[in-house]
Amino acid sequence: MLQTFVITLREGVEASLVIAIAISYLRKTGRLELLPTVYRALAFAVIACIATAWALSQISYSEEAFEGWTLLLSAAFVLSMVIWMNKHGKTMKNEIETRLQNDNGRGRGAWGVFAFVFLMIFREGVETVLLLAATRLNTSGVFEAFGAVLGIGLAVLFGVSFIRGTIRVNIRQFFQMTTVILLVVVLQLAITGLHELSEGQILPSSRGEMALIGPIVKNDIFFFITILALSAAMILFESRKRRAPKTDGVEGAALRKIKAAANREKLWMVASCTASGLFILLITAEFVYARQSTALSSSEPVALQNGTVRIPVNQVSDGILHRYQLEDGAVHIRFIVIEKPDRTLATAFDACEICGTQGFYQKGSQLICRNCSSEIVTSTVGTRGGCNPIPLKSRVEGDTLIIDAAALEGGLRMFAPGKAG
Repeated sequence: MLQTFVITLREGVEASLVIAIAISYLRKTGRLELLPTVYRALAFAVIACIATAWALSQISYSEEAFEGWTLLLSAAFVLSMVIWMNKHGKTMKNEIETRLQNDNGRGRGAWGVFAFVFLMIFREGVETVLLLAATRLNTSGVFEAFGAVLGIGLAVLFGVSFIRGTIRVNIRQFFQMTTVILLVVVLQLAITGLHELSEGQILPSSRGEMALIGPIVKNDIFFFITILALSAAMILFESRKRRAPKTDGVEGAALRKIKAAANREKLWMVASCTASGLFILLITAEFVYARQSTALSSSEPVALQNGTVRIPVNQVSDGILHRYQLEDGAVHIRFIVIEKPDRTLATAFDACEICGTQGFYQKGSQLICRNCSSEIVTSTVGTRGGCNPIPLKSRVEGDTLIIDAAALEGGLRMFAPGKAG
């Protein structure tokens, strides 16, 4: 439940924050006629998420390609939103004063806002809906679903508190800070999208590329922390500069109304900053805990017997990743064995063609590359390509898994000293 809660909270906060920035911008620039477009895009995105998730569950598709292109498309629209905001922000005062917002301009703005909101919700929504659909109605499944709903709910509340807390934020400061936040989002989306396409072999990839992109993707938690910290800082700086409202000559109900409005505004500011701090602590704690599970499990030593490595089948027929190591002089060849969902055994070197010998660890029903955090579906282990473990030829005879020395020779150069990673 905790993991599901953290995942949906993190993804939901990112999406809700970016959309909240758009709503706050529209309100500050007096473009209230575009607010219904935001809500329509949100409704269409939710419907599209459910429909797409259902369709994807019925067909075979390249997950890396789907996520990669969606991420890059989202990055393009977020960048276009930044450009649009800054372009209109510079002329905002004149536009509001003279109302020179013709229908043609509103049309372009409406389509841009619609596409922006739709993609931000859609890219997070499909994954979330698939996650919820995978839960079963048992005790564990109910808790997972509850964690997901709770995470999404808190993310929505955070978006609302951000909107309410930035109502009176200085316009210049608002544009400067939100531009930086959105550019960080663009960078995150672009890097992750390129990684997914490289992992899916749609774009060319290399160890050098993954040595740079891999750690960024693996530690993308820092993008989230940066985004939240910037948003909280904007509100915090404004709250510290805020002075008590002028009440000279105001009495009775009017005075109470002014004080109530000031108190509400302060409450929303405090709520936004407090929530940002708590989310950062929670996500960081989950990240530290998760990093502890990424360490490679110990390798069981094996030796050649009559030119083969022999492993009892019952030792590896449990769906759990088993790691072995064969010493050949100064070279330590690591390989893994895992039972796939179809009950067959898959063997592979503990390395991939893109990231080298960083190795893999198991997380649920998937294997995760320690270098770039690519998720490898267990059923694909033993097939070549992308970040999949490099296949190692083996066979089963009776109750024994057999790997010939000739097959293991491929690991000599791969795991040679100075070649790792």
